Amino acid sequence: MGLWTKEQLRAFIKENKLVSAQDAQNALKDLFAETLQEMLEAEMDTHLGYSKHDIQNKQTKNSRNGKSKKNIVSEYGEQEISIPRDRNGEFEPLVVKKHQSNVTGIEDQIIALYAKGVSTREIQDHLQNLYGIDLSPTFISNVTNKIIPLIKEWQNRPLQSVYAVVFLDAIHFKVKQDGAIVNKAAYMVIGIDLEGCKDVLGMWIGENESSKFWLNVLNDLKNRGVQDILITCVDNLNGFTQAISACYPQTEIQKCIIHQIRNSTRFVSYKDIKKVTADLKPIYKAVNEEMALLELDRFEETWGTKYPLIVKSWRNNWDELATFFKYPAEIRKIIYTTNIIESYHRQLRKVTKGKSIFPTDDSLLKMLYLATMDVTRKWTGRVQNWGQMLLQLSVFFPDRIGHFLK
Repeated sequence: MGLWTKEQLRAFIKENKLVSAQDAQNALKDLFAETLQEMLEAEMDTHLGYSKHDIQNKQTKNSRNGKSKKNIVSEYGEQEISIPRDRNGEFEPLVVKKHQSNVTGIEDQIIALYAKGVSTREIQDHLQNLYGIDLSPTFISNVTNKIIPLIKEWQNRPLQSVYAVVFLDAIHFKVKQDGAIVNKAAYMVIGIDLEGCKDVLGMWIGENESSKFWLNVLNDLKNRGVQDILITCVDNLNGFTQAISACYPQTEIQKCIIHQIRNSTRFVSYKDIKKVTADLKPIYKAVNEEMALLELDRFEETWGTKYPLIVKSWRNNWDELATFFKYPAEIRKIIYTTNIIESYHRQLRKVTKGKSIFPTDDSLLKMLYLATMDVTRKWTGRVQNWGQMLLQLSVFFPDRIGHFLK
């Protein structure tokens, strides 16, 4: 049986003239505030050692000293309650602590909804429909702002000293800035450490890529303890090559083959796309660099006249596209595709697709951070066949990771 008997419940319904679900909600709202009030009074009795008018049992010089008004938010919306005070100012209520204005799991719900990409407007509607609570957009924004210090902490946490492979890639978003809508890129950095575990090392929001911007990102990694990166996998990022040679001169750069194929097919007419992609495949599937260059010549014979830009692009970027040919199949597979970063991006897009424009950089950062926490929580295992790959890497980079294997 609940707290009340059926008779008491019926009396409560009759007394409060409850005829609809909304009436019940309103009556419970009042009852909640009254119950809270009584709990505070009971706490004060315990604190002073005597109840309100029981002066005979008073054994303290301290006494009640009026009440102070306080607005609280609960499942029943916003309400005003009175917090009892004592003359000595020693009373520390537990049911509603000092400076606490929220007595509910609402905040957790707001953050959970926000993490799923639900808009502020929809969060408002959801809480209104579910609990009959009216929350302002400012309140919701203040709740989600509480994660900003967590983001700063996460973005500055110490990292491993050596990463075997680091992937850099960007997703583009529209963000409001000074009254205009600006295209911004969120740059994500994922690292695989020498244990074969992957992690998102950080995210940076920038308007345009330049070697100065990339130097800032790489110095950030350096300041957080990254002394060495064996291989970086990147799209065709502007200024990145100069920045990496300034910051990590020994790092090998592998330009992403998948992006290169995508960039190549941008110029191709619809009817040729299948053939062109099929003819590019032998280049990056070749057993070694020598064979790959022969396949590139063959591709030029077939398509060079019709699509000279494709051939030019592969030849211009060849040094950084062909890095992976040095390595055995297992390592090649990891570095020439960006599967790891692509699947992470898919998860982020799931969350951000409902938002066509972000009001601020912070709002974009909050959503990406929450989605990242969701994704990385599932990244518990090592990369497949990592033991084998580590042995191979130690042959290529004996001085740089030999100590790790001892």
